[in-house]
Amino acid sequence: MSKNQETLLIVEDDPGLQKQMRWSFDGYETVVAGDRETALTQLRRHEPAVVTLDLGLPPDADGASEGLATLGQILALSPQSKVIVVTGNQDRANAVKAVGLGAYDFCQKPFDPEILGLIVQRAFRLHALQQENRLLHQAQESPIQGMISADPSMIKMCRDVERVAPADVTVLLLGESGTGKELLARAVHQMSPRVSRKFVAINCAAIPENLLESELFGYERGAFTGANKQTRGKIEFAEGGTFFLDEVGDLPLSLQAKMLRFLQERVVERVGGREEIPVDVRVVCATHQDLKKLIEDGRFREDLYYRLSEIVITIPPLRERSGDAVLLAQALLHKFGQQQGRPTLGFKPDALEAIESYAWPGNVREMENCVKRAVILAEGLQIGVADLGLPASAREPVNLRQVRDEAERKAIIKVLSRVEGNMVRASELLGVSRPTLYDLLNRHNLKQSGL
Repeated sequence: MSKNQETLLIVEDDPGLQKQMRWSFDGYETVVAGDRETALTQLRRHEPAVVTLDLGLPPDADGASEGLATLGQILALSPQSKVIVVTGNQDRANAVKAVGLGAYDFCQKPFDPEILGLIVQRAFRLHALQQENRLLHQAQESPIQGMISADPSMIKMCRDVERVAPADVTVLLLGESGTGKELLARAVHQMSPRVSRKFVAINCAAIPENLLESELFGYERGAFTGANKQTRGKIEFAEGGTFFLDEVGDLPLSLQAKMLRFLQERVVERVGGREEIPVDVRVVCATHQDLKKLIEDGRFREDLYYRLSEIVITIPPLRERSGDAVLLAQALLHKFGQQQGRPTLGFKPDALEAIESYAWPGNVREMENCVKRAVILAEGLQIGVADLGLPASAREPVNLRQVRDEAERKAIIKVLSRVEGNMVRASELLGVSRPTLYDLLNRHNLKQSGL
């Protein structure tokens, strides 16, 4: 039998239950094992996506020590496999312990084939989703090192950066905090002809207004108390390279005229100096603020804005990047898991659902903190919602039939409300016959009056 993502390994020492379970799961490629050694051999040979594991294995058929030991070895050898433990009716404590050690779920004997079947189906679906995310990660074609995304708008933005980088124009990066503006600024530098020279960054919001001018433009000896020597500013220090002006929306109005002159003439004048010093730098700016609104409020010069915005690139927030939240979380889990010596950690289904539904107001920076904390604090081998500190989400259907049914139901309710229950008008607007509409009402348990 070849390695298959639809392979189910059944670890059960009772031949009768082995037969029953193989019959119940005849839709999958099933392999069986009756003890730990055979289970590990089958695991190496077939790399099953899902494993059902009886905790009462010989030589401790009446206890759980052998089953728990087998669970640990399965997860060590194949951390991506989803293990569902099957326990005796009075053995809930060991089942909970197994989940804490990294099992996906548990089911008690005597088990209901339909309930166990649903658990197995969900496990296969989660495994397939995680495998797809890993493949997306590996196949990531973003030209920007460190940028993880499968969202079309992000891929297009990365391509725009790639095209803009060689041109010696000023670039303005717009995006919420935590979206990766400095990462993109560095990418502009690394893909430009200036890559061999310095990349110098300064954050306008992080430096007091009375110090910012000397940080940007430098100062002459004796220019102010404590100025004991001539000092170059950050702009001058970036000679030949790229100067990144972060949070430019926080640049004080008193300095905006001096910054405008530098951009127009490409010269700087140190504080306390009279000499104009020519500087050859590529300027990249970034802000999370609405500069046009600041212009309306009189807090930002319009002429400076047009000097800074020769090319404008907008970075979408994480909540608008389709599929990227889970993809990024998986990548961060791998990164921090390796750093913290916990490479076998995985996400529970409720954690993935929470990651996908959460708005991430702090974007990538917030997610980095969230996943890193979970990697450090998680007690078992599976990270749950509580470890992430995120609100649990209501489950959304991922099956296409469920999605279609829900969309049909909403459309029928909306149209019937609009036509005040008139079935003739409703069938015309929905583009179906009246008998079909009646069938749909019955299928979705909707009453013609009152819905």
